[in-house]
Amino acid sequence: MDFKDYYKILGVEPTADDKTIKAAYRKLARKYHPDVSKEKDAESKFKDASEAYEALKSADKRAEYDDLRKYGQHGQPFQGPPGWQGRGAGGFGGGQDTGDFSDFFSSIFGNRGPGFNGGGESRRSTGRRGQDVEMELAVFLEETLANESKKVTFQVPQYNAAGQHVSNTTKSLNVKIPAGVTDGERIRLKGQGAPGIGGGANGDLYLIIRFAPHPKFDVEGENLIITLPLAPWELALGAEVAVPTLTGKINLKVPAGSQNGQRMRAKGHGLQNKAGERGYLFVQLKAVMPKTANDEVKTLWQELARKAAFNPRENF
Repeated sequence: MDFKDYYKILGVEPTADDKTIKAAYRKLARKYHPDVSKEKDAESKFKDASEAYEALKSADKRAEYDDLRKYGQHGQPFQGPPGWQGRGAGGFGGGQDTGDFSDFFSSIFGNRGPGFNGGGESRRSTGRRGQDVEMELAVFLEETLANESKKVTFQVPQYNAAGQHVSNTTKSLNVKIPAGVTDGERIRLKGQGAPGIGGGANGDLYLIIRFAPHPKFDVEGENLIITLPLAPWELALGAEVAVPTLTGKINLKVPAGSQNGQRMRAKGHGLQNKAGERGYLFVQLKAVMPKTANDEVKTLWQELARKAAFNPRENF
């Protein structure tokens, strides 16, 4: 039975905190998941990462592992400290595994299942929790304000009784987008992942929200930004313009003497936050020149230039 350095497997320092360990595991799980990875030995690397995370995510397990770690080297035969002889094996002599995990893992933690009776023997549960499924879900900005459900279709891995991946099935759900959802937010749907093995609980489905690019609006937190094209005389003289929002149009009064690049704001026309309130719609003014001008128009511009006596680079 070879020793496994779980910190080395995850690529973290032994002093790493829980957040760092979890992030390292998630990165490796995405990279080596057998369903998507084309890396060599992806399945075995995925199992190693899962085993390492299982050993280190619990404070109790991690403390026990840390006590043993000083007695072994990664990939080398493990003897353990004097009198150890596989404390977790519970009479199995280290020859049993826990789910898909190695003999080494079982030799330490084999008695920690729900069947442990405290009397030196273990009744190993045959049930194993199903795998979690994670997917990105594209959401239109308009959908964040709607109360309707969104259909989600995803692949769910299927495993045989030995825990081997045998196929994928397609599953569809109607999901209601929570009010105030944000880009990158991770939503958990309990029990909607892969089915459990041997009576174990189903895994969970995790949806990572990604806002779909909008043709008119940019997103800044709970606020939206839209660029409003205006003729130079509309900036100079003022104008009332219909401006699109996510729920229709509003009339915006542009004051006379407004500047190119200036921002105006409309309260309550942004995205919704967790409190149910909506942010601002920022309207950025943009001067747009006519593409062509005839002689008469050019003469008017020249007259304006003389009468305005304006030097835009006075303080340049």
